[in-house]
Amino acid sequence: MPLVSCHFITSFVIDYCVACTMGGGGGGLKISQEAFDELVRENMEDLGMDPPEALQDAIQTLTIQGVDLSGIVQCIPGESSPNDHPVVQSLDRLRRLLDSDCNSNPDTAAAAAPPLASKSQELVALLDELTNLCATATDHASYSAIATKNGGIELLTSLCSQIAATPASGNHLLLVSALNALTSLLYDVQNAEIFLKNGGPDMIMGILDTSGQFSDVFNGCFSVISAAATGNEILKESFMNLKIEEYIIRLMKIHNKESIPSLYDAIRVLLTPDDNRVVASQVYGYARKFAEIGVSEALVQSLADGLSSPSLVSASVALKAVAVNDEICRSVADKGGIDSILRCINDSGKQGNKTVATACCSLLSKLAGSDVNKMTIVEKGGMERLMDLSKIFADDPPVLQEVMYLFSVLSLRSPDHATHAIEAGAGELAIQAMQKFPAAPQLQRNACLMVRNLVVRNPENRVILLNNGIEKIIRKARENHVSCKAAATDALRDMGIDNYS
Repeated sequence: MPLVSCHFITSFVIDYCVACTMGGGGGGLKISQEAFDELVRENMEDLGMDPPEALQDAIQTLTIQGVDLSGIVQCIPGESSPNDHPVVQSLDRLRRLLDSDCNSNPDTAAAAAPPLASKSQELVALLDELTNLCATATDHASYSAIATKNGGIELLTSLCSQIAATPASGNHLLLVSALNALTSLLYDVQNAEIFLKNGGPDMIMGILDTSGQFSDVFNGCFSVISAAATGNEILKESFMNLKIEEYIIRLMKIHNKESIPSLYDAIRVLLTPDDNRVVASQVYGYARKFAEIGVSEALVQSLADGLSSPSLVSASVALKAVAVNDEICRSVADKGGIDSILRCINDSGKQGNKTVATACCSLLSKLAGSDVNKMTIVEKGGMERLMDLSKIFADDPPVLQEVMYLFSVLSLRSPDHATHAIEAGAGELAIQAMQKFPAAPQLQRNACLMVRNLVVRNPENRVILLNNGIEKIIRKARENHVSCKAAATDALRDMGIDNYS
């Protein structure tokens, strides 16, 4: 049955919709909880709809009108209330508990500094409940949005500041729970900007100053940093202005024997240009700052423990983010980084660890951007190790595509390396992988890139590959995958095929 109220958004509802231009997604309309409830109520009272139909109609009507319903508790007035939602109840209980502390002694100076430690266990339980609701819900964004619309970020940022300012027995675990809860709410740019407006970055840096010696506290802090700075150039800049790189290198030295994946993840986020609202990101300059104070060297040291380190993958991804120019890439090699990575690649094959294999090949591709490093990798038997790895993971497209991309980087502008690659078996690898996984677009594209670099300066390699049927395979990849079109066309052209287009 067609919906009948699509054109009946009342002036009352429209009055409550406000233009919203925050975030990278552009403008939109937001609606209050009261206005949403009123529309559902009108559907029932004025149009005679059954309650479930009235609710569904209101949702569809507003969606058609372009109204953002994030943070709205979608319930039927009279049967349930927004206050019945578990996230709203959790926040209300948290506020009441905090208010009871503040109001318990209003005529004393102690009222200005509520005795948080006295209710630490209750607060921890409530914070952990909120975290679980937002982080483990089937619709994570929906629950987090409801918490945000009900003042969750402001509440948690303030609470973290209070805890940090009143060190006492029991507050350590409370602070960790508060940081975890805050992290669960920072899932998009708009929420991160609420965090910024409420002094979030300064609060985090203050906690690192006073409690950074506790690994669970600084892990919580860096989880907040990662969540807030993802896709947000303003937050990245804010943390950099507060000298976050100095805290990072200091903590890396203090905790160099511990697992610190949240710190490594924060490095990756701070150095990733992922904010589509800005034309020119500043992260490359930040990466140079990180390298100058020794972060890249510390990351190389963290690779030395190999697969026994639980943070190996995180450290590899972080080092890849730092290695933004030739100088940094060469310094990584000078500190033994290439030796460590090749050893990890070897061991990942022996242990069947495809996650480590993929991460280490990806990192080595970045370091091979330096011509000096390319020579070092090849001289140390890197191509032979890659072929051994490809045989072990012959049924795993993500590993194979990283191996082939690394071959393409090693062969770029280097005829000698291209010859070496063919002798090692890279040509057969491309043919077999492309035939075996025709539906894997990134693998097909990386194979085309590799083939192009193998033949562009090596006519003898063209003959070898063409005689083994590579032309037909590449044409098929171009037909099947839009993402392969440019790479496949370039490969066909550089093999000397006349009708390459």
